[in-house]
Amino acid sequence: MIMSESVRKMLRAKLVVLGRDNFFLFLTPALCVRFITRRFIGEYEHKREVTYRCQKIVDKEAIELEILDTVDKECVGPAASSLESSIKWGDGFLIMYSVTDRSSFEAVSRLKRLIDHVKQTLGIPTVIVANKCDMENGRVVRTDEGEVLASDLRCSFFELSVAEDTSAVEAAFGQLVREVRQEFQRHLVAMDKRSRMLQMRHALKNKLTRSKTMQW
Repeated sequence: MIMSESVRKMLRAKLVVLGRDNFFLFLTPALCVRFITRRFIGEYEHKREVTYRCQKIVDKEAIELEILDTVDKECVGPAASSLESSIKWGDGFLIMYSVTDRSSFEAVSRLKRLIDHVKQTLGIPTVIVANKCDMENGRVVRTDEGEVLASDLRCSFFELSVAEDTSAVEAAFGQLVREVRQEFQRHLVAMDKRSRMLQMRHALKNKLTRSKTMQW
C-alpha cells in the first residue's frame, strides 16, 4: 500500500514558474502554453495566478503535471509572502529571465535564495531559463553569464526562444521533471534507511532486554 502510494507520487509533479514582476507579465504564460500545447501566443491578460494541468511523457513515462504560473514574481516586499505559499506548494521550480533585460537576470539569485529559505534545504530541483535568445540585437546578458550563475546556484540552465523553439521549452521542463523524480527517489531511499535503522535499534533493544531478564 505504501509502495503503491509512492509510485503514484512519482508519477506527479507540481512545478512553479517564477520571474521578475512586470517584465514577465506576458512571457511566463507564453512559456507554459508553448510547453502544454506546442503553440506560441504572444499576448495574455495575466492578472492572477494560473494553474495549468496536463499529462506529458518524460523518459517514456507518463506524468501528471500541475504548473503554477505566479503573478507576484518579485521576492522582496509584500509580494514575498504570496510567493512563499506558492514555493511551499511546489516540487520543482523554473526561474525565467530575458537576455534583453538585465534586471530580470539579477532577480534570479534572489528568487533562488527565497526558494532555499522557504524549503529549508539546498538542492531543490530548479531550472534557470534564459528567454529571447533570438533577439541578439537587444541582448544585454551574455550566455556565459547565465551559465556561470546557474553553476553557482547549482541549477540546470537553458537558453532558448519561447517564440521560436518548442523542443527547447520541452527540454527545459523535461529536465525539471527528471530532477523532481530524482529528488523524490532520494527521499524514499533516505526514509528506507531511517526505517531500517530504527528497526535495528528496536531489535537490539529487545535483545538486550531479554538478556537482562535471563540474567535475573
